[in-house]
Amino acid sequence: MRFFYSLLYSILWWLALPLVLGRLWWRGRKEPGYRLHLGERLGFYGPRPESRLTIMVHAVSVGETRAAEPLVEALLARWPGCRILLTHMTPTGRATGRQLFGKHGDRVIQSYLPYDTGFMVGRFLHHFAPKIVILMETEVWPNLIAACGAYAIPVALVNARLSERSLQRGRRFGGLMMEAARGITLVAAQTGADAARIRSLGAPDVAVTGSIKFDVVPPEAALQTGAMLRAGFAGRPVLLCASTREGEEALILDALRRMQRPQGMLLLLVPRHPQRFDEVARMVEERGFSLARRSSLQPLNTAQVDAEVLLGDSMGEMFAYFAACDCAFIGGSLLPLGGQNLIEACALGKPVLVGQHTFNFLQATDEAVAAGGALRVADADALLREAAVLLQDAARRDAMGARALAFAGHHRGATARTVELLQRFID
Repeated sequence: MRFFYSLLYSILWWLALPLVLGRLWWRGRKEPGYRLHLGERLGFYGPRPESRLTIMVHAVSVGETRAAEPLVEALLARWPGCRILLTHMTPTGRATGRQLFGKHGDRVIQSYLPYDTGFMVGRFLHHFAPKIVILMETEVWPNLIAACGAYAIPVALVNARLSERSLQRGRRFGGLMMEAARGITLVAAQTGADAARIRSLGAPDVAVTGSIKFDVVPPEAALQTGAMLRAGFAGRPVLLCASTREGEEALILDALRRMQRPQGMLLLLVPRHPQRFDEVARMVEERGFSLARRSSLQPLNTAQVDAEVLLGDSMGEMFAYFAACDCAFIGGSLLPLGGQNLIEACALGKPVLVGQHTFNFLQATDEAVAAGGALRVADADALLREAAVLLQDAARRDAMGARALAFAGHHRGATARTVELLQRFID
């Protein structure tokens, strides 16, 4: 039966490949990066890199790439002669990796992970010959894991999380997902609940290490950019709505029209996906708000923001946006989308607001709320009401921000625990 599921999965991949490539080309209309490096996605590469201890880290998109930063830096420091092969599935993830790790030169190389067919992943593993394959968070690819088993390459799933909803979805694929789970050499889970769910799929070696995201250090350059943005706000109270998803911006903007706003309030709106920047800009203007765009604020040290809404249409500046705001709402949580990571906001001592739908980051969010550093809101109107209270009450805002900072500091150390577990496979 397991062989049947595996064969069916591979056949479906080959049948879907024309549609997958067509969708890739279609998305390339708005994001040209999707049309680059197509050969890598199909398992074709240039000359083989020089023989060297190679540690593969797969970080699918922007969030996973930023989360991987402490781990990549720790691996480079622990094994000075190694090379990191950083793989992605999206051009924004690849661009983020280049931005974060370009300083390391050829010690960090990048590639797209090929589509999950035996032929393509086999070519990939033969070309790069990694000593270990490290997958970030939720990236379980059955044929890649099976091929690693055939090549005797250990597979580690680190910073691993698995919601109850994802577990039920995985169980629908029964034998396929359980076979993949059994093929993972090591799992370093974020929480005990994540570990229990992953064990239930059959993973043989599961440890709880905490979330590596708590170990991310705000870059000094981002803090300086945030300070310059802040200076341009000229003392205005600032609500940041970060990593908003489709459908949420309309809810927030409509609630903003209905509310009695604090004097001079600025809404800093940062959609999660860059292809939606222009769409969100149109939403703002259609509702009659004056709009400024981050991309037009040059030079920063003289830029003044007089608009009611500032659109954060830039990549890699989330820490700067957190540094520049007074309080932050974390998107993906007003609608049943699972939420996003609130740790970066907490690490900068910002009071955090979240919606009801945070199942992808449930324990971290619940713990931040319990610690008093975050607050759940029922809907967009409640979000704007609570934000208005915080923006007008400096003492309450500072106390909540201090609790958020303490919460983030309390959970550091997952990177060191993860590297310790990986050591036996790399040495």
